[in-house]
Amino acid sequence: MSGVVLSLILSRYLAVTRLLLASFAVVAFSISPASLEAEIRIGAAMKVITPDPLLPVSGGVGKPNPAKEKRGELTARAMVLEKDNTSVAFVALDLIGFPAVLGERVRKQVPRIPGENILIGSSHTHSAPDCYAFPDGKGGHTGDLEWMDFVCNQAAKAINQAIDDLAPATLRVATGEAKGKIAYNYYAPDLYDRRMSVIQAVGGKGQTIATLVNYATHPEVLGNGVGIVSPDCIGPMCDRIEQQIGGMAMFMNGAQGGMVTADNRNLDEPRDGGRGYWNDSRTWDECLRIGHLMADEALRIVDDAPPQTDPSLHVEAHAVDFPVESELMQAIIKGSPLGYPINDDNSVTAQINLVNLGNAQILTIPGEALPNIGYYLKRKMHGEHNLLFGLTNDAFGYILTKEDFNSFPRYDYVSRTSLGEMTGDILVEKSLGFIENAPSPDQSE
Repeated sequence: MSGVVLSLILSRYLAVTRLLLASFAVVAFSISPASLEAEIRIGAAMKVITPDPLLPVSGGVGKPNPAKEKRGELTARAMVLEKDNTSVAFVALDLIGFPAVLGERVRKQVPRIPGENILIGSSHTHSAPDCYAFPDGKGGHTGDLEWMDFVCNQAAKAINQAIDDLAPATLRVATGEAKGKIAYNYYAPDLYDRRMSVIQAVGGKGQTIATLVNYATHPEVLGNGVGIVSPDCIGPMCDRIEQQIGGMAMFMNGAQGGMVTADNRNLDEPRDGGRGYWNDSRTWDECLRIGHLMADEALRIVDDAPPQTDPSLHVEAHAVDFPVESELMQAIIKGSPLGYPINDDNSVTAQINLVNLGNAQILTIPGEALPNIGYYLKRKMHGEHNLLFGLTNDAFGYILTKEDFNSFPRYDYVSRTSLGEMTGDILVEKSLGFIENAPSPDQSE
């Protein structure tokens, strides 16, 4: 064989080798650890928390009412998101409220996520047992401590399963007006936030992982006077979303205080037409109607939302002190067997989270903020979609501005069950500072 032929063969061999090495480099780069860490991963899981046997249901402070049946299941639902070295859990419980002292029991059972990044909210159904252990004025309380432990354990199991099920995902976020007879303001019918925001996670094969619905309303179609344990309209909402598109659905409440509630009015049965009061329909069929309408509106709103394939994730937590001026709230905090922490200056410390998720910004509220506070905070937030998670990380009653506090007879109840006159002002001032100092969320191109 001539030297020329050998040279040609060697040249071709070297060229093929270079091509193969280049191809291997491209493949290796595309699956490098840095590349894998860049994607967002999302998991979701649900656990049942319905008591068996059934327990009395609570509509707030006062004696719970006996329950004789259940409609749907009370649940703990968790959605976990992970990006690079940041993780966060959104947890939704079918309860009237879930105090931070119980939230800490949950967080201790979830070591894989920083405790301050576990955001636990309540739907505020008025058809579930008391998780506050309200003092009964006779040396006892209105709660079942064994069941509360069960709720904490089930919530932790849901979060841990969601972590186990983390998978690459695409995010879709949308906000729009929820149309139809869903909610109204019992104190002033037209003063409520009609906007519904939806966060949806979609897996790599196009399957729905989770759909989170954020909307401000009291789920109290049934209320605690009909003797039914139920997630109220939120259960049918979740069921319908899951039946329509799969995955897990969940609900995080908003600024629904004073008194944004489910619109179960029988408008052809005025109770006091001059003051705008109607008789209500407190039936399971009405729960189905409202819940299914909420689900249909959520799916309509998110239907054409553009996918976010590489959304940023930023989570921060802040401790805020609120003075406890209300004698009623002082009695609850100091008289409950749960051992609520209270500071030497008679204040309580609540956690407020700020989360940037893609082009959305989320702010938590440790109670029931009136809708004017909700509107104001959303207007000052920096996301393309701004979400408020009410009754999250704690549930310290109603949150009013000082101008509203004790200003009208209609506000007597919400003022008595508020920590104090300055609660709303402190919440707004501190939240605005967190918003201004946080990184900006992603913006759509």
